[in-house]
Amino acid sequence: MKISTSQLLDELKILTQQHIRCAENLLQETEEKLNFRASENSWSALECLEHLNRYGDFYIPEITLSISSSKTSPKYTFKPGILGNYFTKMMLPKEKLNKMKTVKSMNPIHSQLNKNTVNVFIKQQHQFLELLEKARKADLEKVKTGISISKLLKLRLGDTLRFVIYHNERHIKQAETVLTNF
Repeated sequence: MKISTSQLLDELKILTQQHIRCAENLLQETEEKLNFRASENSWSALECLEHLNRYGDFYIPEITLSISSSKTSPKYTFKPGILGNYFTKMMLPKEKLNKMKTVKSMNPIHSQLNKNTVNVFIKQQHQFLELLEKARKADLEKVKTGISISKLLKLRLGDTLRFVIYHNERHIKQAETVLTNF
């Protein structure tokens, strides 16, 4: 798969803007509803967002550093790496979400959360929009970023952006599903 760099970044920008709108809609709900959990071991809508905030806390500085230290010029097209494409495809939401284990530090279950969690998420999404604009001036294949599960592995910037934003999409859909079961 090869895609135009600007097309990829535009698609990721649209998804991120949708995530902001979904989060803004969540602010209209009660905290009781946002903290509702379908079962003892499932996440509430706020826990879904808190999970994403924790990943944002890692990836925003990581991506910022990678872009700011880049000395490469942008390329017209982006070709995903094998590992990056694999991780990204795993994150894409499916009709019936396949359950995945998360690392303990990223698992927010039973956290005491309020609407500030939503505000943090919205703020982070605006930061991602800024990073997507800055990424237009970088080579999405040559610039590498670390990943949250291992300091040894590096992914192409384009793959990291895809992974993070598709991961957001996955958990936004999960949060919406939880709310429909309230």
